[in-house]
Amino acid sequence: MDSDDIVDGVDGTDRGGGQRAHIGSFTSGGGRGVTTAAVDPATGALTVLSAVRAVEDPSYLAVARDTGVLYAVSEAEPGAVAAFRPTAGGLEPLGPAVRVGGSGPTHLSVAGRRLFTANYTSGSVSSLPLDADGRPGGPASVLAHRGSGPDSGRQERPHAHQVLTDPTGRWVLSVDLGTDSVRVCALDPATGALRVHAETVLRAGTGPRHLAFHPDGAVVYVLHELEPQLTVCRWDPASGRLDPVAEVPVASGAGGGAVGPYPSAVVVSPDGRFVWVAVRGADTIATLSLAGGAEKPQLTGTVACGGSWPRDLVADPSGRRLYAANEHSGDVTWFDVDPLTGRPRRAGSVAVPAATCVVFA
Repeated sequence: MDSDDIVDGVDGTDRGGGQRAHIGSFTSGGGRGVTTAAVDPATGALTVLSAVRAVEDPSYLAVARDTGVLYAVSEAEPGAVAAFRPTAGGLEPLGPAVRVGGSGPTHLSVAGRRLFTANYTSGSVSSLPLDADGRPGGPASVLAHRGSGPDSGRQERPHAHQVLTDPTGRWVLSVDLGTDSVRVCALDPATGALRVHAETVLRAGTGPRHLAFHPDGAVVYVLHELEPQLTVCRWDPASGRLDPVAEVPVASGAGGGAVGPYPSAVVVSPDGRFVWVAVRGADTIATLSLAGGAEKPQLTGTVACGGSWPRDLVADPSGRRLYAANEHSGDVTWFDVDPLTGRPRRAGSVAVPAATCVVFA
């Protein structure tokens, strides 16, 4: 690792040697790159240990569960992805960043020996091979989205915002804000190329951003950015069909104003009892109960996100805590979750400039 890749002045002391959290940020907004923090097992508190600035704007991260390798997009032009091996001293880059064949990647996910990126600016999704050590290679196989939406300022062309596999690993789903749709893709096992199998069109102008699966694998929650709505969908992994069945509000207001509300992230509790949604502009976390069934989420309340502009929201592996990456206020705030109501209660925060994403290793 080059000395220029190390960010000084953020070292802490990891006395526990246990779980780590990695936090992405916008370096163009004053972020330190990828920050590593220790997680207190008793309280969930984060202690910043180190940071590495190996790529520009590592705004979204993912961890490969089999190898432990950490991946980060470079939300830039040209778009790229970088890989890091966690070590006792921090993160060690696994070679130079690899171009993804698209621009402005905002999301990535790992499945087996493939890495997928959603390229917002170019409106495409990319598939890259991974070697046995988890190092990404190229060239990327790129699937370009087509279409547009009624919002001329945000939907003038495709804007892929998320890409991930379904729980069976058979299908790859890509969420496109610009075309108001979710594409279900098949993966060629020999070449890694993606082919559109089906496209689910959602209500025009809503701008789908992210989706999350219920633990039962049969229900999907699609979160919209341009309207504060959650679309509930049935998912059939046998046929690769995604069918909308209901819409549920997650915040007051119509959306689309200068300060929102702009929903950003959707999380389903591991036990399948609650859904949480982060809403920028309103700067809230909404709790939805699934007591009436997975297809019938009910908004039960909202709490302040602990900062400004929560770009990401994630549950810890136990589901007992939530972590909000508040981009504009430059912090990560954590919450204890009431096991009966699902209501988050603020428990603490740590300064992380231009924070955009949190993942656990």
